[in-house]
Amino acid sequence: MDKMQALIIIFAFLLFSLYLGIRSKKGKEMSLEQWSVGGRGFGTIFIFLLMAGEIYTTFTFLGASGWAYGRGGPTYYILGYGALMYVIAYYLLPPIWRYAKEHSLVSQSDFFVKKYNSPMLGVLVAFVGVVAMVPYLVLQLTGLGIIVSETSYGLISSSTAIWLGVFSVTVYVMISGIHASAWISVVKDSLILAVALFLGIYLPYHYYGGIQPMFESVNAAKPGFLALPEKGLSTHWFASTVFLTTLGAWLWPHSFASVFSAKNANVFRKNATIMPVYQLMSVLIFLVGFTAIGQIPGLTGAAADLSLIKLSMKTFDPWVVGIIGAAGLLTALVPGSMILMAASTLLAKNVYKVFVPSVSDEQVGKIAKGLVPFVALIAVYFTLQGGSAIIVLLLMGYSFVTQLAPAVCCSLLKNNPVSKQAAIAGILAGIAVVAYVTITKTTMSTLFPTWPQAVQDCNVGIIALMVNIGVTVLVSLVTKRQPATATES
Repeated sequence: MDKMQALIIIFAFLLFSLYLGIRSKKGKEMSLEQWSVGGRGFGTIFIFLLMAGEIYTTFTFLGASGWAYGRGGPTYYILGYGALMYVIAYYLLPPIWRYAKEHSLVSQSDFFVKKYNSPMLGVLVAFVGVVAMVPYLVLQLTGLGIIVSETSYGLISSSTAIWLGVFSVTVYVMISGIHASAWISVVKDSLILAVALFLGIYLPYHYYGGIQPMFESVNAAKPGFLALPEKGLSTHWFASTVFLTTLGAWLWPHSFASVFSAKNANVFRKNATIMPVYQLMSVLIFLVGFTAIGQIPGLTGAAADLSLIKLSMKTFDPWVVGIIGAAGLLTALVPGSMILMAASTLLAKNVYKVFVPSVSDEQVGKIAKGLVPFVALIAVYFTLQGGSAIIVLLLMGYSFVTQLAPAVCCSLLKNNPVSKQAAIAGILAGIAVVAYVTITKTTMSTLFPTWPQAVQDCNVGIIALMVNIGVTVLVSLVTKRQPATATES
């Protein structure tokens, strides 16, 4: 009966989220603009919560603590890119928002279509975005299933939890769109911040008498574990990975489109100055993973991702575990809703409308909402199938969206030197390299076995980006872009 408390608490938060998501529609006419970007009326707080909702996902509960438990020092790359991405946001997001506001853009592909005057480039960007986001959504659903199943003490299966979560998120996304994501983010961020503060401070003191003794215990058990290794996940891997992830952080379609929902450009500058402090939450989650090393030994491989949950179940009563499970549930629902909305909008507006130009904007909005359950079912299928195929796609996802960086950055220049043909060619070349190195498991060390260790340790995604830039430059020179079509900044 005690264990039932955890399940009751988790379901209470799920039902409350569903209610809050549906109610957030009240008083609003859900046009495509209102549904997808909130009528461009969100202020600093909602933008802060939406961005945090997209960044702090199930990975925070499973992957971050699991990396701390299983890999040690290399985990700190999360802090590196998590702080630097806000520096990028300070300069990058305001001009993107201004351009989107001026031209009434509602999706990431809209930005490329307008900047490069190329609907087919928009189709390509939509394809890249959907291919990248579906595995990302699968990751969230997989995490949701694991978290709910574990924290309910097995009273509900992972697959049942996934179906219930998908049903809830599909319903409120179809009805309320981004408004639901914003309001549920309020609950999610409040809960996860409270849980992170409590666990990150309480557990090291409970088991070791403090944070320093905890680190001393870990170092004694695993000398050098808390530092970067000399080979493999070394300083060169760290620097190259931070660079690539920082570059791609705002290029996920759901993150990019959420920028359009702000009511003014200053919102991003305000958030960029305060959001790095939010990285302290990641530090607290790391501390839980480090604490678990001595208390829940022997977790290897994927089991290391359960370190936070296993330690919590060992330490606390079921009702506390239920609250932790509810926080984990919400870390899947918020980004999951944003991904569903972004993918459906891309398919409806930037793929379907391109090939059926006679369709009206109102019909596009209805098609986008109708595609939500379709995308959700695809994600559920891959989630329940599991297997290595989706892992390969997931690894490609981040590298895929990073290939959009050269075209985006150049488009913000006063005189864009990149032609639409070059943008298309560069993106295609980049994703081709990403697909090849991911499927064949190629690394820098296999490409350059005789080169210095510093080169061999770098993230192989650097090669794809270099090929992308090289092809973009070459094709731009060949196509000789005309000044008359120069884009606005």
